[in-house]
Amino acid sequence: MWVLLGVVALALILPGLWPRSEGEKISYTDFMDQARQGNVESIVINNSSNTITGVLDDQSEFTTTGGGERGLSEADEQVLRDNDVDIEFRTPGNNWLLSIAGLLLPVMLIIGFFIWMQRRAAGQMGNVMSIGRSRAKAYTTDKPSTTFADIAGYEGVKQEITEVVDFLRMPDRFREIGARVPKGMLLVGPPGTGKTLFARAVAGEAGVGFLSVTGSDFMEMFVGVGASRVRDLFQQARRMGRAIIFIDEIDSIGRKRGAGLGGGHDEREQTLNQMLSEMDGFETSEGIVILAATNRPDILDPALLRPGRFDRSIVVPLPEHSERKAILEVHARDKRIGSDVDLDIMAKATPGMSGADLANLVNEAALVAVRRGAKEIERIDFENARDRVVLGARRESLILSAEERRATAYHEGGHALLATVLPHGDPLHKVTILPRGMALGVTWSLPQERHTYSKEFFEDTICKAMGGRVAEKVVFDHLNSGAANDLEQATGIARRMVREWGMSERIGPMAWSSQQQVFLGEDLMTSGREYSDDTAKLLDEEVARILTEQEQRATDLIVRHRRGLELIADALLDEETIDGRYVANLIQQGLTESGDTGRVAMNILDPESNTAEPDAPAHRRSVS
Repeated sequence: MWVLLGVVALALILPGLWPRSEGEKISYTDFMDQARQGNVESIVINNSSNTITGVLDDQSEFTTTGGGERGLSEADEQVLRDNDVDIEFRTPGNNWLLSIAGLLLPVMLIIGFFIWMQRRAAGQMGNVMSIGRSRAKAYTTDKPSTTFADIAGYEGVKQEITEVVDFLRMPDRFREIGARVPKGMLLVGPPGTGKTLFARAVAGEAGVGFLSVTGSDFMEMFVGVGASRVRDLFQQARRMGRAIIFIDEIDSIGRKRGAGLGGGHDEREQTLNQMLSEMDGFETSEGIVILAATNRPDILDPALLRPGRFDRSIVVPLPEHSERKAILEVHARDKRIGSDVDLDIMAKATPGMSGADLANLVNEAALVAVRRGAKEIERIDFENARDRVVLGARRESLILSAEERRATAYHEGGHALLATVLPHGDPLHKVTILPRGMALGVTWSLPQERHTYSKEFFEDTICKAMGGRVAEKVVFDHLNSGAANDLEQATGIARRMVREWGMSERIGPMAWSSQQQVFLGEDLMTSGREYSDDTAKLLDEEVARILTEQEQRATDLIVRHRRGLELIADALLDEETIDGRYVANLIQQGLTESGDTGRVAMNILDPESNTAEPDAPAHRRSVS
């Protein structure tokens, strides 16, 4: 179609551009004078345009326009004949392309439109026919190039996965002794810990093909598409020989069957059934290993986790101190780090951060340094980046009144005071009354590396959460909505102490986990509660008792250290941000001024780690 349109366009354009030899243009009067003098040899008259083209005796050409409808009047024609001028009348034929172009162009446009519609329909039909094909991204043996060397820390996880790498590299070694390598391995861990990175590293170490797909890629609006894509995925893996199939977020299709309102999602369950049958349909000798990742193993169907399918679950936990340091070093490798930055101290200050959080922290520090106009990333950039990541950006536009600012200072001062004098909680790091995120002020502690928590720790945490509310009540003798976040945190801890951790003497060694949702398979005919109304009343009473006791404990401590609280509030109003060691000095000064000769043991940070800031839940004065 495009070629035909090009031919028509050339036919219309080229005749006008073609060079034509028409000779010198003269007036009709001069032409007749030359004719009377006998200088004209011959002429040609164009009947269409009345143009006269002629040749003189000296063989020069000329052209002129006739003076009548025929180009010549009868008298002028007679003059030419008397002077022996050859006269020829021509009627030139029209260009045949130009003649039919007006007819062909609409026809060609109509034909082109139908051809375009036919191709579009064929393309859509092709898409419909290929909708059951797997959407897995295939990587060759050259990709992914990620190896275990690119993953910092996690030596235990690497060692556990090395079996799969060895099997894919040297399968005969396992066959000789009769060992059977697991068909599937499930990577379990919080978001951001690097589960997907581990799967790509296994493929890179083994040097085999790698098929990556997410659980949501199997689901479509058409019935049966998920099962068809599962079949195609395993066929594609078999064609690659030795390969690794990685299914990210497998909980989206591996959720428990027969659960929820109406029996669950039938299409999702059919997809899961097909996956279960495919995993039973191949042997480990085929060289296909399935890796899957999820952060919700509790909702997976038990059939997925039985031996012969996902034989082994590998926990990818949040990194420890040494692992966090290694991760920070990896992400800081290509960045210009200042001499005052100590990544070891930064790793101590970031418990609870995942690998993705640490990568984001280093990148945010680089952005802060660029905005500051610095040539390298310094310690202050890491501190500001942590403030921004954990607490949110500073709200420069929020202006508090003098009364609100003073109330916020006493509120945060109450948290800071209790965090310092309570022996079993996390040590205080910093307190500020600068609005950040949704908070009007923040008090936060540097959490220690713990894997189990004592009853005393939780009691001190609840007491510390009550500090802001109690401080405002003691000083101003009124309450406001600023302690909403603190009360929510304290109530949640107290409820779990009673319901789950057996830390109530009246309840005893019994535990009731949180109520399961309907979609996780709870029976709709039951109330979803495993205890009687009397027990529920007892649970509520115990939760209320813990909260009341810790509020009274917070009140007693703040009354005793009233002068220290006032000094902390004044310091916050003057400096806006103070650290934990300064708070401890103010508390001791307050005891001295009030005549209390006793010395309180202060829960403060080590001097070497006092430059870092935590990533931990902080006590915040909420915005109502």
